[in-house]
Amino acid sequence: MCSVWCLFGSKQQGGAFMEPVFVMTEEFRLRRIQNWMLLGLLYALFYMTRYNNAAVMPEIMNWFGWNKPDVGVFETMLPLFYGASVLINGPLLGDKIGGKKLFLIGAVGVVIMNLLMGACTILVVTPAVIIGKAWWFPRQVAEQATLLFGLSHANVRTLMAIIWGINGYFQSMGAIAIVKVNFNWFHNLERGKFSGIFGILIRFGLVLGWSGVPLIANSSLPLCWVWWIPAIGVAVFACIVDLFVENAPADVGYRNFQTGEKDDEGKPSLFEVLGRVLANKMTWLIVVASIMIGMIRRGTIDVWARTYFSEIHGGVAWQFAAWGIALLGIAGGFVLGMSSDKIFQSRRAPVICIGFIGMAAMLGLGGLFYQMHSGPYIEAISLTCLSFFVNGAHGIIGGAVTMDLGGKKATATAVGLFDGAQYLIAGPFTGVVLGALLEDKVNYGWGLWQWGLIPFAIVGAVAMAFLWWRDKSQNMGVSH
Repeated sequence: MCSVWCLFGSKQQGGAFMEPVFVMTEEFRLRRIQNWMLLGLLYALFYMTRYNNAAVMPEIMNWFGWNKPDVGVFETMLPLFYGASVLINGPLLGDKIGGKKLFLIGAVGVVIMNLLMGACTILVVTPAVIIGKAWWFPRQVAEQATLLFGLSHANVRTLMAIIWGINGYFQSMGAIAIVKVNFNWFHNLERGKFSGIFGILIRFGLVLGWSGVPLIANSSLPLCWVWWIPAIGVAVFACIVDLFVENAPADVGYRNFQTGEKDDEGKPSLFEVLGRVLANKMTWLIVVASIMIGMIRRGTIDVWARTYFSEIHGGVAWQFAAWGIALLGIAGGFVLGMSSDKIFQSRRAPVICIGFIGMAAMLGLGGLFYQMHSGPYIEAISLTCLSFFVNGAHGIIGGAVTMDLGGKKATATAVGLFDGAQYLIAGPFTGVVLGALLEDKVNYGWGLWQWGLIPFAIVGAVAMAFLWWRDKSQNMGVSH
């Protein structure tokens, strides 16, 4: 089998080091595409089994007779479990057992939890009676659903919240695993490109969740299938990944491929791995940026956007918004990712800062459009443009900065730190707290929905602007 030859400034010409040269065979490219595409499809299905719940929030509320704080509990439990487990699973599992094995373990758990979540909807004997579902006639619960075995709604809601939280535990394994595996297949000068690919995978999963799942919910199938169909998809692709994906190029004969990282001898201890990541002066500013992205991302697109369109504009415009969010999100991942590599010489802070400025602008416009009653499609366009900046910045942190700061030995640890902080801190606010604010139509409601998130974009922009100014000549851990 052909091997890949990589040269990283190791020869001199005229007394100066040559620019890094990166050459690979077509055979390697095809094998790498096979690897990340199959991993990516499984990761997209992970997203479908993570966001299917938020995608059918209106249907869940109408099925059981619950309100926004009730369903907001689910979107608080999942990020709390996800955030805590990604912090633990990164250093303890991801950097120890390898990405592929971790992905498959996560897939088994995700399938089981989604099957159980769907089974909980079968506990309803008689659905709730809802009156008023239009913006001029506010939704009211006339009668809650009748449940099997005399169960109380509080008990069922608690059970479903626990199941959904455990789903978050297994979901975290996918995020760690895909970055861990792809670290071995991409050179450090390509990580901006990978962040674009990472964005495609995320947005494809969101299309499956945000567009596909509501179609299942509005079909003749029982509500339980919005969890069961995605679970079947994860099970099928987990088997395919097990057969056709490898952890590293060396596993399929490409032993000369290098990532541009120093390959330290021996396996570092957990404390050495954590020390490497935490001691980096850039780490904590990136943590702040990741948390701010989580506040905006989960506060709008990831949790409440479908419910907003369902209550204010109806379902037709939502399909337009769901696809626009995906397509502009993909574009944002590539534009910001390639800009990081090509324009800013693999420095990440400048493009993340630009992303936050774009988020602030789009949140401001989105709130203005709502106040002006600009219509569903104008508001959908503002959300799609918000997705451009949110996904671009998130993809840079999740797909590039984690590799830059973590390196070969601590990539999963870096994923755990940034992703974990984002979910742990943003989750409670964007779930129960924001749900309660949105339910309070007198003082808050949808009128302050997007405007209320602008301060988070400003904090993120300031943090990244400081890092950009503080260290203009140094990228996020990538040395040339």
